[in-house]
Amino acid sequence: KMRAGWGVRGIAYADGKVITGTLDGRLVALDAATGKPVWTAMTVDPKDRRYITGAPYILKDKVIIGHGGSDYGPLRGYVTAYDIKTGKQAWRFYTVPGNPADGFENKAMEMAAKTWSGEWWKFGGGGPVWHAMAYDPQLNLAYIGVGNAMPHNPKIRNPGDGDNLFTCAIVALNADTGEYVWHYQANPNEAWDFDANLDIELADIDVDGKKTPVLLNASKNGFFYVL
Repeated sequence: KMRAGWGVRGIAYADGKVITGTLDGRLVALDAATGKPVWTAMTVDPKDRRYITGAPYILKDKVIIGHGGSDYGPLRGYVTAYDIKTGKQAWRFYTVPGNPADGFENKAMEMAAKTWSGEWWKFGGGGPVWHAMAYDPQLNLAYIGVGNAMPHNPKIRNPGDGDNLFTCAIVALNADTGEYVWHYQANPNEAWDFDANLDIELADIDVDGKKTPVLLNASKNGFFYVL
């Protein structure tokens, strides 16, 4: 199938490798000295409409990547971490819950499902992580910025109301395991494509006279968040 997208927004470097995503959903590690491929991981189902335009991020001995595509077909968002030496999948974290009849991958998805209504899984749910991520080595946390729910109209996907976690949220994950740690949702039950996919920066700033580690994110909703 033809894949749409906006071009790759960035690359990563670690362990003597240049790592990039491709529009057809592959994650490719190249030998930085020669440009020859070291490993390739297919991060999406070739039959769906997912694609990669975002930059990968390094998590110590792993590399994490998300995807786009919810504007072109029903999908359930996720991020995937791969071993930086081998390209073997280390873990995957879904950003929205699937069909409850299939069971939940973890307690985070069970919690998130309580914030959805109707039969949202038939529409995929959305929540792609198409761009923003960051890694905090001090806390060993991976931060991901999650996209909007789909369809845009909440009366279709979420007729009984609910916040639709973890769409339009910053989510912190254990970098070693992908386990959920915390989240902050900027736009509950969002309807305007105000996702949280824009750049995430980490800094130490003065808060009430105390040096405090913070996460900075300018959301599509027009507000600047300091977490």
